[in-house]
Amino acid sequence: MILPIVGYGHKALREKNLQVEPEHPALDSLIDNMFETMYNAQGVGLAAPQVGLSLRLFVVDGSPMADEEDEEDMKNFKMVFINPEMLKEAGDPWPFEEGCLSIPDIREKVTRKESIWIRYQTPEFETVEATFSGMKARIIQHEYDHLEGVLFVDHISAMRRRILKPRLVKLAKEGAQSGYPMKFPRQKR
Repeated sequence: MILPIVGYGHKALREKNLQVEPEHPALDSLIDNMFETMYNAQGVGLAAPQVGLSLRLFVVDGSPMADEEDEEDMKNFKMVFINPEMLKEAGDPWPFEEGCLSIPDIREKVTRKESIWIRYQTPEFETVEATFSGMKARIIQHEYDHLEGVLFVDHISAMRRRILKPRLVKLAKEGAQSGYPMKFPRQKR
């Protein structure tokens, strides 16, 4: 089932997210629905807060990026991260233009570290520690930020945020057309 993605300004994008417990009802269905929603929106990652759920869970699939010759290792990068904890970010800062399914039509350069070390649980609740680098690390960092109530626009300079503010306010107030179902807060002044 395709779930609506919440848009910029929705409170779910800034809330504290709860640990997912093994007895969480219909967790397998939720994960399947999140992948279906992400594919429908042509994304490479989707966090539970983006579908209005305050849970520490995100899914990724970097295979659409495998078409680029230097990203061949993305072909089999389909994963589920439950209750992740970022242990370390390392390496040189690396700027790259990012977007977000919750903030349609806005892209900005975001600088992130090139590698990460993360602890997470699989859908079977096996605890895993792993390192990722390059584009894999960037996708994970972006989705992990959602679990912390952080959006990619929080990483850009204050000047760029001031320039984007009118567009972001309009987005929160009026919503936007996207090729996928969305919910916006429809805030009034």
